[in-house]
Amino acid sequence: MDWEVAVAGDVGLDLDEVLGAAEDAAPVESVDVVARNLEKRFSASEVSFWFVDMLGREAVRLPRAGTAGQARGEAQRIGLAGSVFERVLRSQRLHQEDVDDGCRLVAPVTNRGDCIGVLDLIVPDADNAVRQAVGQAAHALAYIVVTDRRFTDLYHWGRRSTPMSLAAEIQHQLLPSASCCEGAHFTLAGGLAPADDIGGDTYDYALDQDTLHLSITDAMGHDTASALLATLTVNALRGARRAGRSILEQADAAHQALTRHARGLTTGQLLRIALDTGACELINAGHPWPLRVREGRVEELPIRVNLPFGVPAPVSYEVQRLRLEPGDRLVLLTDGMRERGAAAVNLPALISDTRDEHPREVVRALTAAVLTACRGSLADDATALVLDWHGSHTGQRRTNGGAAISAK
Repeated sequence: MDWEVAVAGDVGLDLDEVLGAAEDAAPVESVDVVARNLEKRFSASEVSFWFVDMLGREAVRLPRAGTAGQARGEAQRIGLAGSVFERVLRSQRLHQEDVDDGCRLVAPVTNRGDCIGVLDLIVPDADNAVRQAVGQAAHALAYIVVTDRRFTDLYHWGRRSTPMSLAAEIQHQLLPSASCCEGAHFTLAGGLAPADDIGGDTYDYALDQDTLHLSITDAMGHDTASALLATLTVNALRGARRAGRSILEQADAAHQALTRHARGLTTGQLLRIALDTGACELINAGHPWPLRVREGRVEELPIRVNLPFGVPAPVSYEVQRLRLEPGDRLVLLTDGMRERGAAAVNLPALISDTRDEHPREVVRALTAAVLTACRGSLADDATALVLDWHGSHTGQRRTNGGAAISAK
């Protein structure tokens, strides 16, 4: 990718230089490299990076280097609902408005569809070249954050809106580092609304050269007991998957891990999808049926249900097969999306109403509806995993910054 962008006059933005400088900086200071470059090149002011919190409800301002220690626990936050930040994240387009000191620009900071946050700044003037440069700077910033969050807790701190219990900490570390992933063949998003007393839900995905792996699981019980069951389940599945084992062997590995090392059950649904054909292998271990949207129609897929992982008895898991067609949407849910107060939500109707939305917006709508129905207090975790199947055979992904251009 050619990172160098020519702008008005003799001012230029060389993002190879920016990325190199960020790599040389300490992880907690690398975001400041982008800010200082924008300040120098474009006379930008009030340059800020705002994170999206874990539940997608608030934006949290990242402190500039040297102030993080004082800012912890006192982060500046704003609600996303109805804000400019929300519009930018939903549209994945740069926002411009006139302000007293010039032009305010807000750009999405996104990596493969994962909405990390926004870059917010003021410049004296903004033409097409400046807008393009700021958009690419935001794209580079996404790569910097994805790389550097491995080395510091600052980004984890910034995304937390409330203190986390031990069970919540365990559960969070079991989830993928990115809640959304886009490829030429698919768009995928997951989300988890935790219960007041953690309920053991997890979701996971992995992309191989020719295969997409998905799982959604729900460990029995609450608090640390369910978090520990979930830990055994997820890591058994990952270990078998990473060893190249079949989906049946992955299910067997999860079952054996629980029967040997714990007393408890986990329901789960495992999928293995061939990218070139859309052929899908599926195992259901005591889990709610998936829903499919095809040609505007929402329907449950009445697949055969095997026993949960960890049942203290001989279990035989059955691999079932289905084929995804271009335009299909699969929605995988845990029972927290359907039971108790959540049962008041008409899930098929909501899924139908959001059929033209990006999967991450569908996940947000589903979890928000359940939280509203339960008055903000969930008795069980509520988790959704939404997959759009594009069926592309080109191997190419059309993007706008870090997000794919909709194939719908």
